Amino acid sequence: MTVLVLGAHGQLGSAITRRFQRGGRVVAYGRAELDISDWASVRPAIRAVGPTVIVNCAAYTHVDRAEQEPGRAFQVNAGAVRWLARAAEEAGAILVHYSTDFVFDGGSATPYTETDVPNPQGAYAMSKLVGEWFAAEAPQHYVLRVESLFGGVPARSSIDRMRADMLRHRVVKAFADRTVSPSYVDDVAEATGLLIKNRAPCGLYHCVSTGQTNWWSLAKELARLIARPDATIVPTSLSDARLYPPRPLHAALSNAKLRQVGIVMPTWQDALMRHVQAPPPPS
Repeated sequence: MTVLVLGAHGQLGSAITRRFQRGGRVVAYGRAELDISDWASVRPAIRAVGPTVIVNCAAYTHVDRAEQEPGRAFQVNAGAVRWLARAAEEAGAILVHYSTDFVFDGGSATPYTETDVPNPQGAYAMSKLVGEWFAAEAPQHYVLRVESLFGGVPARSSIDRMRADMLRHRVVKAFADRTVSPSYVDDVAEATGLLIKNRAPCGLYHCVSTGQTNWWSLAKELARLIARPDATIVPTSLSDARLYPPRPLHAALSNAKLRQVGIVMPTWQDALMRHVQAPPPPS
C-alpha cells in the first residue's frame, strides 16, 4: 500500500504520517512541497506517486480571517478537494478527507450524528461543508469530522496553551458553556488506519473521542493530570467573547457510527491522560 499524505507537517498530518509509516510506503508532502490548491502541480504529483490512499490533512483553518478572504478558504477547503476527488478516481485510490464540527450551528441539545442536517455559520464553516460534498464525489472515500484537535506537532492546540499557562502559573480562562468532543490526533490516525484496513463502508464518520465536556471541566481535569491543583481556572461564556463568526455552542459529536464498524474511540479523559503522559513526538 502506498499512502500519500497531504498537509503532512501539521498537527494531524504528522500523526497520520507516523501511523501509516508502520505499515507501508508513505509519501508525505507539506504545503512547501505541494500546495493542494495548485492543481497544475497536484495532478502530476499524484500520478507520479501512484497512491493506493490519499489522505488530505491540508486545510485553511483561520475561522475569523475567512470572513475577509472567503475566496482563499473555499479554494483550499472546497475547490482543491474537488480536484483531489477526481485525482483519486483516476488513480483508483481511496480519498480520506477531514472536516469539522463547525458545519453545525450548535443548537442541538444532544451530540450530532452523521444524519443531522448541517447549518454552517460563516465562510470557514461553509467552505468545509462544501469540501465534504466534493470529497464524497470520489468513488472510494472517507470523510471524517474531527473537532478540538490536540496532540501531535506543532503543539498549538487550546489544550496545549492551557497546559503551558498552568505550568507558568498563569490564569486560564475556559468556556463553561461550549460543549465539545475533543479529538486526540493519535486516536484519529489509528481510526483512519482501521477504516482502511478493515474495508469499512465508505462515507461520513464522526471521528472524535467518546463523551463530551465543556472547556472549563476539561481544564479542571487537565490541571489534575499535570498536578497543578492550585491552577486558577476562570469560567467564561462564549457569548461574552463576541466571536464572529459565531462558534457552535453545543458542538459534541456522536461517534456511534464508528463503533458500528468495530472502531471504538477512547474517552476524552483517557485520551487527555495519554497526551499528558506521552513524550513529545519527533518533529
